[in-house]
Amino acid sequence: MKKFLKVASIVLVIALIGVFAACGGKGDTDTDSKAVLTMATNAEFPPYEYVEDGKIIGIDAEVAGLIADKLGMELQIVDVAFDSIIPGVQSGKYDMGMAGLTVNEERLEKVNFSTSYAKGVQVVIIPENSDIASLDDISGKKIGVQTSTTGDIYATDDFGEEAITRYDNGAVAVQALIAGKVDCVIIDNEPAKSYVAANEGLKILETEYAVEDYAICFNKADTELQEKVDSALKELIADGSVKTVVDKYITAE
Repeated sequence: MKKFLKVASIVLVIALIGVFAACGGKGDTDTDSKAVLTMATNAEFPPYEYVEDGKIIGIDAEVAGLIADKLGMELQIVDVAFDSIIPGVQSGKYDMGMAGLTVNEERLEKVNFSTSYAKGVQVVIIPENSDIASLDDISGKKIGVQTSTTGDIYATDDFGEEAITRYDNGAVAVQALIAGKVDCVIIDNEPAKSYVAANEGLKILETEYAVEDYAICFNKADTELQEKVDSALKELIADGSVKTVVDKYITAE
């Protein structure tokens, strides 16, 4: 009798373990559930990412959504400060970063990058009555930038730390320009056009400051995810899906 009870108890324990395993958890095998792909961004960079009606939209958000769909994953976009994106990806807090990120040597030391999916142009915003007529005229001026962006990195290298005033986002930098706190703002061409259109008395210097490639960043240790995302991205570039998204937000002039 005791032997029978012991066997029954063991069977019951095994059955309960099976029930708990079926309930899910981190290793959930439920076919209805999807793995989550977490993307860190800074949603103040139109048309690549911005908030509309409480939702993050834009080129990066849509391309990331297409990638997630192709991989059978659920995309989760997290809006953070721009200079928190790469550290967050490095630490494993986010799966990837996508925020109009330029591939450069400094960032390559910290993270890996995907295939480039878009080109960005850095430009200079100035007041319409500015005496800045060319890039040569920027030397000796006060330059506004968004912290840790390509404009920040390039301008600091070219004009020195003492010339740079950093702001949390491009909109704040432009307001500083309007208030006369800085003489110009160096930023990506697409948000620059939005800022100039929204604020009278500003214009974009005709000469481009820099041309850059945008790509998705990954933790250096997570090469498996990088390969999967990069493979999906290449397919989306090849079939014209990425171009369709870009053309939706950036019309030919």
